[in-house]
Amino acid sequence: MRIHIGSDHAGLDFKNRIVVHLSNQGHDVVDHGPHTLDPQDDYPVFCIPAAQATAAEPESLGIVLGGSGNGEQIAANKVKGIRAALVWNAATAVAAREHNNANVIAIGGRMHTEEEALALVDLFLATPFSYDPRHVRRVALISQYEESGSF
Repeated sequence: MRIHIGSDHAGLDFKNRIVVHLSNQGHDVVDHGPHTLDPQDDYPVFCIPAAQATAAEPESLGIVLGGSGNGEQIAANKVKGIRAALVWNAATAVAAREHNNANVIAIGGRMHTEEEALALVDLFLATPFSYDPRHVRRVALISQYEESGSF
């Protein structure tokens, strides 16, 4: 699977570890940066391109990382076609895919151990959308609003 990933300085170490982890699993990982540590960098510069690439490739998924994951999720959700979810435990990682058909997850690099972050990524990638009619309806409502500004 192709996975687009972006972060800021606070997520850089986790991003690099996740890239290696996913590459070792056979995934095609596209790293949208940053590639060097700059404590003054701005997460939208890296997270929005990762989200844009994910939206352009509907079969792909995305991961954005920062200190808390909050701003990165907000930035990713500005991209049309993106449903980014902030995940902080196993239940939210599974629900993001199963209930919301999220195509991007946000993780806070300052909120988790490396093992926790890798487990969240693995759960997200392994969980399919449920296609339960109520979840399909809700995701369709989000898409409808995104397209037209109304329900």
